[in-house]
Amino acid sequence: MQLSDITLKERISEWRRTGKTIVFTNGCFDLLHRGHVEYLNTAKSYGDILIVGINSDRSVKALKGSNRPLVSEEDRAFIIGQLKAVDATVLFDEDTPHRLIGEVQPQVLVKGGDYTPDQVVGKDIVEKYGGRVVIVPLTPGKSTTGLLQKIIAKDNLHANI
Repeated sequence: MQLSDITLKERISEWRRTGKTIVFTNGCFDLLHRGHVEYLNTAKSYGDILIVGINSDRSVKALKGSNRPLVSEEDRAFIIGQLKAVDATVLFDEDTPHRLIGEVQPQVLVKGGDYTPDQVVGKDIVEKYGGRVVIVPLTPGKSTTGLLQKIIAKDNLHANI
């Protein structure tokens, strides 16, 4: 489910009233692959509700370069939102999810193993009110960059036939 700002605030209030532990993570999630799904499943295991912040197309371009994203923000949010582990998605247009993390105020903030705890945006916010940051190991050999490299290599191979 993709949430508007108003709906997000209402849903978070309801989840808190019912004692749910809210987990937050974020990313580009361009070209969904096994590593993404395993990561999100693991993130969900740290609480009851998993909210996923999805970088807007503009912010993906700023982070990954002008050739990305390959999949539109609406499609990425829809696809991620259909995963069993994910309770809600929300798009953010800033270069980092700092503001969004401040609004969500998750009890658990999850990032992938390519980060150290000190590099995690929003760590200051979450730890200020007693929340925690969890680093989840990445699935070896599973990445969007690796997938793109395989596609390019196969395309070049087929171009020579």
